[in-house]
Amino acid sequence: MKIRSGLVGFITVIQAVLFAAHFLIYETWTFSNSVSGVAAPLWLKLTLGALSISFLLASLLAFRYTGALLRMFYRVAAIWLGLLSFLSLAAAAAWIVFGAASLSGLALNFHRLVEVLFAFGLAAGLYGVFNASFTRITRITVRLANLPETWRGRKAALISDIHLGHVRNRSFLRRMVAKILKEEPHAIFIAGDLYDGTAIDARRAAEPLSKLSAPHGVYFVAGNHEQFGDDSKYLHAVSSAGVRVLSNEKVEADGLQIIGVPYRHATQDTHFASVLEGIGVDRDRASILLVHAPDHPQVAEAAGVSLQLSGHTHVGQFIPWSWMARRIYRQFVYGLSRIGKMQVFTSSGAGTWGPPLRLGSNPEIVMLQFE
Repeated sequence: MKIRSGLVGFITVIQAVLFAAHFLIYETWTFSNSVSGVAAPLWLKLTLGALSISFLLASLLAFRYTGALLRMFYRVAAIWLGLLSFLSLAAAAAWIVFGAASLSGLALNFHRLVEVLFAFGLAAGLYGVFNASFTRITRITVRLANLPETWRGRKAALISDIHLGHVRNRSFLRRMVAKILKEEPHAIFIAGDLYDGTAIDARRAAEPLSKLSAPHGVYFVAGNHEQFGDDSKYLHAVSSAGVRVLSNEKVEADGLQIIGVPYRHATQDTHFASVLEGIGVDRDRASILLVHAPDHPQVAEAAGVSLQLSGHTHVGQFIPWSWMARRIYRQFVYGLSRIGKMQVFTSSGAGTWGPPLRLGSNPEIVMLQFE
């Protein structure tokens, strides 16, 4: 009962925020028009009212149902949610400029200012949709102490946060698999959030993974979106596609230790530490830890891990969320960083969650070359 009431409260807060954002846009536009003596049309109010409930409604339906029409509705609502962020920022900026101009006694064409800022916001959002559709290859050289001689010069692919669901689907995963195989990596790591958590035929969606192959294996750890509830259907689907699912365990790959800890077991310092202790990392040999989120790298470093590979952050995808992501994860929000003797690489991910937009971050497949 407490969980249900908490969920209702969360949904209420989110919807209130969405109403407020749409109200800000509406009031900004109508006020700018009233200054010019033009009344806002009724259709604008009705359209914004419908859009204000679109994403939450689409999300609630998406967790229970699937189908072509729902997928289309969800995509449109998700894209609008992204555009809403940019338009809200544009509206806020317009009022700030208007207030500053009024205090300074400067004449200002508020309507023209709003038009320009809204146009800029829409253009930025549409570019974000375009940018999110093109996955890049990011190449990184990693130097590890005690790296086995056999691994020097070898490559590994890292991919995370594909988010298969109502926006990204099996054809998207098929393209990612083709890009990875073209690079001929010696090992392939999938760092969680393969699925979005919405209603989906998990086994059918994961079928393209059966084409993945690498001399030293293909490995997967669960992310938070697989573990919203029972993750068994996702793990079985990945395993059935021939991918090794790592769950609090270590495998040996030609002298290199590969460790996998799913999201649920890495959220709390003490439990994460006990899991790594139970796995038994050999500090005198190079090791790679696959864990979805870069939440507690200090725990992995204390356990003697050489390199942690993660995703999860998306680098916030676009402003203002990118600012929040950088504030939360700081140096570990993206790229290669170091803590003590351990290195951490955090990928921005290949897909998107929520709005299929990226601005200031790129979708990527990471190719790691070991030295």
